[in-house]
Amino acid sequence: MTPIRVAIADDQRLFCSGIQMLIESQPDLRFVGAAHDGVAAIALAHDARPDVMLMDIRMPLLDGIEATSRILAAGDNPDDETGERVADLGATITDAQPKVIMLTTFQRDEAVIRAIHAGAEGFIMKDTTPEFVLASIRTVYAGHSVIAPSDTTDIIRARTSQRHREPAAGSIAALSAREKEVFLLAARGLSNADIAQTAYIGETTVKRHIRSILAKLSLTSRVQIVAHAYEHGLLR
Repeated sequence: MTPIRVAIADDQRLFCSGIQMLIESQPDLRFVGAAHDGVAAIALAHDARPDVMLMDIRMPLLDGIEATSRILAAGDNPDDETGERVADLGATITDAQPKVIMLTTFQRDEAVIRAIHAGAEGFIMKDTTPEFVLASIRTVYAGHSVIAPSDTTDIIRARTSQRHREPAAGSIAALSAREKEVFLLAARGLSNADIAQTAYIGETTVKRHIRSILAKLSLTSRVQIVAHAYEHGLLR
């Protein structure tokens, strides 16, 4: 089996070294490099072609959220103070973008929502266990998101509760009746198995509905479903 290529972007070099040793201890993973600022993270994604990238939210030169957005949005040519090197990299990254897991030190970090909108597949705490880091890498590589639904909904609820928002049912008008049901169940953080049991359908059918929902709403991950639901007043 081809090893999963893993990279990390974090300005704490000791932390990066620890992650490197952890990755290199696993036969199914391969460590392909580390970057210590956001601009270098874009270069690393371009040069090393990792399958999964661990990305710190707060880094010098360019934060992890903006770096993630530029890595995943191939063809963008941002014009800012970081210079032409970033623009060039943004233009040359191909369709083989890595799946990004954000690293944070705050469990209720509102920057996580920005990271989700940027296309991150989820987030993990930097003080989590090595076993959870490894499980997260494998889970994201397999096509799933890694995030605690309660954490996600708490962050979004805190951000949206300050203003009354009428439900915007039109935001999911493109979905079929069954897709709307699956959307709301997924937005509450239910797993595929739980959705299947609740909606009396098979897990394969759930996966098919989730793919269709993401495509129709121009979303990229299950965590974006959660954000979409709360930000349009579809959950309370």
